Amino acid sequence: MLPDDLDTEEMQVRPEDIPDELPALPVSDAVIFPHMLVPLVISDRKLIMLAEDVLDGAKLFGAFTQRPSPDEDDEELASEAIYRVGTIVAVTKTMRFPDGSMRILGKGICRAEIESVVSREPYLVARMRCHNDRAGTPRGVKALMKHVGNSFAQLVDASEHMPEELKTLVQRTQDAGMLADMVAANVDFRVGEKQELLETFPIRGRYEKLQKMLSHEMQVLKLGEKLQSEIREEMDREQREYYLRQQMKAIRKELGDGDETGSEIDELREKIEAYPMPDSVRDVTLKELERLARMSPASAEYTVSKTYIDWILDLPWETSTTDHHNIRRAARVLDEDHYNLRKVKERILEFLAVKKLKNDMQGPILCLVGPPGVGKTSLGRSVARSLGRSFVRIALGGVRDEAEIRGHRRTYVGALPGRIIQGLKTAASNNPVFMLDEIDKLGADFRGDPSSALLEVLDPAQNNSFSDHYLSVAFDLSKVLFIATANTLDTIPNVLRDRLEVIDVAGYTNGEKLEIAKRYLVPRQVKAHGITSSYLTFTDAGLMSIITGYTRESGVRQLERCIGTVCRRTARNVASGRKARRSLNRDNVETYLGPPNFTSPAALRRSEVGVATGMAWTQTGGEILFIEAVKMPGKGRLKLTGSLGPVMRESAEAALSYLRSQVATEPTDLDVFDGSDFHVHVPAGATPKDGPSAGITIATALASLVYGIRVRSDLAMTGEVTLTGKVLAVGGVKQKLLAAFRAGIREVVLPKQNRKDLDEVPREVKERLQMHFVENVGEVVDLALVRSARAKSRRVVPKANRSRSRERRSATRS
Repeated sequence: MLPDDLDTEEMQVRPEDIPDELPALPVSDAVIFPHMLVPLVISDRKLIMLAEDVLDGAKLFGAFTQRPSPDEDDEELASEAIYRVGTIVAVTKTMRFPDGSMRILGKGICRAEIESVVSREPYLVARMRCHNDRAGTPRGVKALMKHVGNSFAQLVDASEHMPEELKTLVQRTQDAGMLADMVAANVDFRVGEKQELLETFPIRGRYEKLQKMLSHEMQVLKLGEKLQSEIREEMDREQREYYLRQQMKAIRKELGDGDETGSEIDELREKIEAYPMPDSVRDVTLKELERLARMSPASAEYTVSKTYIDWILDLPWETSTTDHHNIRRAARVLDEDHYNLRKVKERILEFLAVKKLKNDMQGPILCLVGPPGVGKTSLGRSVARSLGRSFVRIALGGVRDEAEIRGHRRTYVGALPGRIIQGLKTAASNNPVFMLDEIDKLGADFRGDPSSALLEVLDPAQNNSFSDHYLSVAFDLSKVLFIATANTLDTIPNVLRDRLEVIDVAGYTNGEKLEIAKRYLVPRQVKAHGITSSYLTFTDAGLMSIITGYTRESGVRQLERCIGTVCRRTARNVASGRKARRSLNRDNVETYLGPPNFTSPAALRRSEVGVATGMAWTQTGGEILFIEAVKMPGKGRLKLTGSLGPVMRESAEAALSYLRSQVATEPTDLDVFDGSDFHVHVPAGATPKDGPSAGITIATALASLVYGIRVRSDLAMTGEVTLTGKVLAVGGVKQKLLAAFRAGIREVVLPKQNRKDLDEVPREVKERLQMHFVENVGEVVDLALVRSARAKSRRVVPKANRSRSRERRSATRS
């Protein structure tokens, strides 16, 4: 579609015709001078409004260059960040484009200085004073005009980008002010320098500054010509040296003298022919060697080609390690390094069993998903040790360049293969255990999408011919056992997630943490701090006190830090000469770690009206959260606070709508909603929260508020609520139950559809938690509200049940 054109007649604007108040248009990276034609493209909504108002009015506006940073001394214009001196521009032509933007062709009239700001919305309008140059040539300026004109002509002759017509145009201009502005507009000065010339009102001072700037620009051009000349001489010298070197090589060959370069080429050829690699790769490498033999060792291309051949000879094309197919040994190694993690260990042993029966099986792509500190990365090392393979780990967190995966093309000296090929070189085998750490934290920008590059790496049907940009030959990755780790699956693209076999590593119970501390953490920290069991011992009660009072996590990182703190303080006592044997127990744990950081939230909270306990899932594991609700006189409005996302806000609105639909039809019941405002708040407002799983918790808090009945403090719940009162299934059940168990909750409410998810929950948690499975909100409210006569008489029941009750009462009266 062609743009609409709007032509206006060439305007001859007199200074007395210019209004005192005009719109101010900010211009970025350019300075507009009087007498110059300037094209301006406008796409901002407010500036388009400014342009339309200008066209409807006097067709004049002020153009002011934007500052690189706000001027703190000029408070009046600090928010707009523009210079105070600009140019009044008359619009001569406008063009409108289909996308809504406009192009304005204007002509500078005179310098303008902002005296005061009239308004700022919807755009800046200011009172301006016009500064006109005196016509003709002032006395004492003619010599300066000639000097500037000559300097400008020399600059045009020396520059490759300035047209010759500019010299003629400058020579024909007799007006002093116009000549200075024309030269300033056509020379590539910095924006700050041009603005300085614009702000110089006396013509003589303007010419003096202009002459200095032209002299500096001429020096820069001369220096550039000198550098270009030196570069050409250097290239000629290199070509001459290459020719002489080739002559020397021919002379040495005739004399029978040894050639160091030739011997290096022969040595590389012998290595290539003897190195185990596919024939197709050998042919490519020999072809590159022939190119290398024809190059000069002093050239940059020689280094690039030599480095490429070295990479080819360092890669394990056909070198593999022998797998240990002893299933019992592998199980013993996994048990030695990690406690529990039954599902992960079973999957590894299944892989070993199939590998033993079918040796050419393609490696699976395992993805361990769980919160930080549960042992995902260290599990990869244990898998490598159980298989007898090399272990390679690459951290993908924050990687945004596709070349990190596929490598750089060999177009410059610093080019390298991608991290996959570099890892294989480090492993020295083509079947290592490859750990792709934090695959959920990959980024993407103008340099490419690394997650898309990983599709070929992680697809068993394609990775037998993986192509790295640097190598330009296929490498077989089908023998590599890839293990990825992630905190969440939400940020992994669906096409990449489809290649992964997801294994959930949810977290540990307090009992499991105790065993991990006794078996792994305590011995590791004691050894790391140079102390022995003769100085410090840890009791089970002391470790459990650390677990319950100083950590609140799914993994064991904070637990290990606390144990390290105890070891450091013991090491200080030993180094100071106090070598008495100490035992960490429940009574003296505060001596080492101070007051406990955490207490059981359920133990501190009492049953209250309008406060319900929910369970949530985060990237760092499960958590419990308290949802508070209050009512106040109002008009039935709902207010939500606590940094809630849109899904959680919709859950609150659905819960309130369901409660309104379930109350009795008497006006006294409806007054509870119509005459009250409701405020729902989730504490820890600095932490963003979203998701549908808090639906029944919000509904319970509101129901407690409406009926004035307290909610049980020892019961937590999770589930999505619908407008009809149904309770739908949610995710992260295992993490949520572990969080409730750690917090001291003893009863939980779950959607009935989530009963199948209990297979992954530890037996200790299932035995200690009483679980209620529900299908509608009425069941949740009956379980959550404190039992009393009032509670039983004011029960929230589904509409269908209430209709059946009315039918039974009608039949009885009949």
